[in-house]
Amino acid sequence: MATVRTANAYWEGPLLSGAGKVSLDSSGLGTFDVTWAARTEPPTDKTSPEELIAAAHSTCYSMALSHALAQAGTPPERLDTRADVTFQPGEGITGSHITVRGRVPGMSEADFVAAAEAAKVGCPVSKALTGTTITLDAALAS
Repeated sequence: MATVRTANAYWEGPLLSGAGKVSLDSSGLGTFDVTWAARTEPPTDKTSPEELIAAAHSTCYSMALSHALAQAGTPPERLDTRADVTFQPGEGITGSHITVRGRVPGMSEADFVAAAEAAKVGCPVSKALTGTTITLDAALAS
């Protein structure tokens, strides 16, 4: 059965000097301020579409990798996943770089990297980002 998740954006003013808010309506977790500057300048107390995509990508990827590892008989104790989404003004989102460190008892480094690569391709958010470059740095945690 399909599920639908909802967010709502409200914007006032022109792109460069305007501001808005995005609310996570399905979960009710909160409302967050957004601005153009939050997309193009060092991080502030406001979010951006790219940060929200990075959150979605890192979470979805962790779920996909965890599921694949468990199905292979080697469930992870822990996965620490970071996604860095790149926004280039005038071009848009150009890529997402995933860094994952996993603690997976009984798994070799090579097998972990292979599973991580497969999860990169199979993750639904990765599929939604088709047309961008997705790179991966995967290793077992030391």
